[in-house]
Amino acid sequence: MLSSRKISNPLALAVLVLLFEKPMHPYEMAATLKQRGKEQSIKLRYGSLYTVIGQLERERFIEAAGTERDGGRPERTTYRLTDAGEAEMNSWLRSLVAEPVKEYPQFEAALSLLPALPPKDVPLLLADRLGRLEEQERRMQAEIAGATAGNLPALFLIESQYALALVRAEGVYVKGLIRGIETGELEGVEQWRQWHMDRKRK
Repeated sequence: MLSSRKISNPLALAVLVLLFEKPMHPYEMAATLKQRGKEQSIKLRYGSLYTVIGQLERERFIEAAGTERDGGRPERTTYRLTDAGEAEMNSWLRSLVAEPVKEYPQFEAALSLLPALPPKDVPLLLADRLGRLEEQERRMQAEIAGATAGNLPALFLIESQYALALVRAEGVYVKGLIRGIETGELEGVEQWRQWHMDRKRK
């Protein structure tokens, strides 16, 4: 289970997967993730990368395989995956694919607190969001089309396709929410309006 793991940062899992391919030093790991566009799905910072490498090494999921020096640059430590690390990678990835987990998106938090805003303002705010979602959808479609034209196999675009599906689904939901508020079809809208009117009278 994900909750029982000693390390749960997705960047750590990305490191395990990279080292499953071959031994690498941290700079090569970061460059490979960026080259493959993985920073769109996994938050990548050099400081965080070195932190998770240290954590993985302490847990004996990875180990130093040697050092190398390129010209006058500082020595770079190359890491490799241990047997324990491969087992952890396999278990962790299988769990993430198979088991839905509760996440806490900021938009969901905002929706849970929405009645604090005046009902007349919310459709306008949602319309702004919808416009941004539509622009985001167009940009993502163009990026996927560009990657496909560059002969990148569809397998390596599945996270982008998933992200695009989420943006489209959110757009459909937001349109329906705007309509529900404006028409009063959303149950509770009248009480919401009345509550804000009563607050103004105080």
